[in-house]
Amino acid sequence: MIEDFNFQKYSNSEAKQLNSLSLAFVGDAIYEVYIRSLILKNNDQLSAHKLHVRAIGYVKAKAQSDIMKELEIELNEEELGVYKRGRNTKSHTVPKNADVRDYRNATGFEALVGYLYLTNQKERMMYILDRAVKIKLGI
Repeated sequence: MIEDFNFQKYSNSEAKQLNSLSLAFVGDAIYEVYIRSLILKNNDQLSAHKLHVRAIGYVKAKAQSDIMKELEIELNEEELGVYKRGRNTKSHTVPKNADVRDYRNATGFEALVGYLYLTNQKERMMYILDRAVKIKLGI
């Protein structure tokens, strides 16, 4: 699945030089594919619309913000720095259905996922993605 993608890899220092919104751009795509694949695997009889509705519950800003509230204590210093930099990056837009704080936390989460992916820290990335789902499910 995601761990098999073969994109350009960055060193930690190169990835840290990328704009946080660029990291979030990649992290958003990785998280979306992960969630969609997981939902499809467990619900392959549902219509595309119902699959989409279930995915929204995981990928909307509020859900990602709630996930980060629990996940933040599990991050190491480097990951926490990437998350906070992403969270604190000013975005010129905020979706009309999202609270600004939730949107910023979600951006930080996506930046973290993007950073882990681009720096080839796949095992840690998969742990973070798995934990995100467990947190969302209350496990």
